[in-house]
Amino acid sequence: MSAGGRFRGAAADLAMGARMAVGGGRDGWTRAVLTALGVGIGVALLLLAASVPGALDARQARGDARDDLRMGQELAPAANTLLVSMVETEFRGRPVRGRLVRAEGPDAPVPPGLTRLPAPGEVVVSPALRDLLDSPDGALFAPRLGGARVTGTIADDGLAGPGEFAFFAGDDRLTTERGATRLDRFGGGLPGEGFGPVLMLLVAVIFVVLLLPIAVFLGAAVRFGGERRDRRLAALRLVGADAVMIRRIAAGEAAAGALLGVAVGGALFALGRQLVPLVTLFDLSVYASDVRPPLALVAIVAVAVPALAVLVSMVALRAVVVEPLGVTRRGVPARRRLLWRLLLPVVGLALLYPLTGIRDDGSATTRYQVAVGAVLLLVGTVTLLPWATELLVRRLRGGPVGWQLAVRRMQLDSATSARLVNGIAVAVAGTIGLQMLFAGVGREFTTPTGQDTSRAQIQVQLPAGPDTAGAVHRLATAAGVTGATSTLTTIADAGDVVQLRVGDCAALAEFARLDRCADGDVFLVQAPEAAAVAPGATLTVDGAARWRVPADARRVPSRPDPAGWEQREVLITPAALGGATLGELRGEVFLRLDPDAPDAVEHVRNAAATIDPTLAVTTLTEVRESDRFADVRRGLYIGVVVTLLLIAASMLVGTLEQLRERRRLLAMLVAVGTRRTTLGWSVLWQTAVPVLVGLALAVVFGLGLGAVLLRMVQAPVTVAWPVVGLSVALGALTVLLVTGLSLPMLLRLTRPDGLRTE
Repeated sequence: MSAGGRFRGAAADLAMGARMAVGGGRDGWTRAVLTALGVGIGVALLLLAASVPGALDARQARGDARDDLRMGQELAPAANTLLVSMVETEFRGRPVRGRLVRAEGPDAPVPPGLTRLPAPGEVVVSPALRDLLDSPDGALFAPRLGGARVTGTIADDGLAGPGEFAFFAGDDRLTTERGATRLDRFGGGLPGEGFGPVLMLLVAVIFVVLLLPIAVFLGAAVRFGGERRDRRLAALRLVGADAVMIRRIAAGEAAAGALLGVAVGGALFALGRQLVPLVTLFDLSVYASDVRPPLALVAIVAVAVPALAVLVSMVALRAVVVEPLGVTRRGVPARRRLLWRLLLPVVGLALLYPLTGIRDDGSATTRYQVAVGAVLLLVGTVTLLPWATELLVRRLRGGPVGWQLAVRRMQLDSATSARLVNGIAVAVAGTIGLQMLFAGVGREFTTPTGQDTSRAQIQVQLPAGPDTAGAVHRLATAAGVTGATSTLTTIADAGDVVQLRVGDCAALAEFARLDRCADGDVFLVQAPEAAAVAPGATLTVDGAARWRVPADARRVPSRPDPAGWEQREVLITPAALGGATLGELRGEVFLRLDPDAPDAVEHVRNAAATIDPTLAVTTLTEVRESDRFADVRRGLYIGVVVTLLLIAASMLVGTLEQLRERRRLLAMLVAVGTRRTTLGWSVLWQTAVPVLVGLALAVVFGLGLGAVLLRMVQAPVTVAWPVVGLSVALGALTVLLVTGLSLPMLLRLTRPDGLRTE
């Protein structure tokens, strides 16, 4: 046959396969739609994952464009300068970015997102903050705006994301002496915290863990309708089609279904990106325009998915080409071999093991080697699951009718049930390994603060002023405050810097270990690495006022305050001043909150805003972690949630497709007296057994991956069993949810009309 004839023959075979993908009337179209939907969900998730770096870069670019932090830069007032003061606060755990602004000339810069600067008494808010102000909760936040009138909203280019709480308020009282920053433009700030080699390792493994389950499920989705497809191809083989024709027809059918799935995935992605601005996860939100995958990655997905479909179909054709009668008679397939299934995880370990101790190596080559090794190790879960499931079900006997139906079905074809569970097993294994790595390296990115949250939960530093006592009273009487410790402080010169602190005995006891105290006493506190002030010393305050330490002042050991600080101090009770003045004193207040009043901290922030909008309300915490580490962990949580939800949706499609293929058999069982509840239990057991096997393998491979990764960063290998249990429970819950949602279709398929056939 000429080359042209061979080409025309191959094209005809491919076209026949494409027609078979959508042919067959209603049954064929239903099969094609389910396949396209399953593949489309996976494609949409791949496109979403490809869009994440660009979306984060877009957020960062908007943040850089509005940056107003200036370090060491001094400008003189001019026609093009602006005074800016930060108002950083929170509302029910969500950060609020506020700025007070005052123009010093007609050419003062306008921040991105605004058309003009707000005048004194005006405020421009983000759309999300405007929605909050219009809601019933708005009254709780409104005091922080100081009664300013809302005159507009911030445009998209002035916000990190659509869910951000932000505002710009005009204030004609701003001065550099009050802490305002002078600038002549926005943007050009200092670079943020970078990624170290350990964080880069985390990011690389996170992408593997989140993307591999999608690829695994795509491999399962392109096999939807596999049983009927195998029978059709076996029939063609029996009537004279050779092996090459069968492969071409199968390739055309698989490619057609995959291309339809790519189109559906593109449509789902386009629809889903319009819903992205409505979702805020872990304080992170992006605009629809930010969610744009690079064209190169789109092209790769568009080519790789059909190629994967063809590859999977070729691998599945062995029984059709070699033993077509076995397919048509539904014979028991040959036992699966174990050796090659162990090869992949062994190669993965071989790639990862030489990297032990690479914590200072952040090269791209190392990251790629880690990614490939992790992929091969996790793929071991996929390759071993059918073998382990077959090994288990081959030994199962007896039990209720529903159990026997499930066991017999799995003995005939355990791969179909295991195929749907592969994605969950890989996701759970990767999550366990990552959580072990996070727990092992978390101590490097978390710092103990030394703060004692049992003594106080809030710290407020008050500026010097004539009404400090009144400000303290407003904070102490805020709703939800159960106790307050307030002192007045200033700095003195005694040959070295020393802090003077004035307060009653109960308040001073928070800063030193006092054996006894009465009004009129003075205490000299010895800091760990500083000499104490001597009794009788003369101190200079504010460069002018002088105060002499009483000769009977007692030395006392220091005590960390609730914020964790120990300082060289002179503690003074009010009567000991004897009418002397120490200049303007700053206030420091520690507040204890009612744990049963969830909005107590919000009332404290409101009280602080009435004193000074820029007043910082510090929430005490015992540990503080790196922002980059927190961002990476937050990205993992978001990715795991989205991946599990979409895999659950895809599994539901696959389960429904399996039930639809067996509808005639199910209807026959009901017709001969089998109860529908028995069939329901049968479907549950068919899913539960592979799930149990898959989750057991996921724990083994997840622990192995976590141990190897911890050895790589030279961290001790520890297992957080509660985290392992939670990961397994989430995977099991996902599968049970899918099974429960499939029961209504099971009941519909067991009606008598399911016996109709052609």
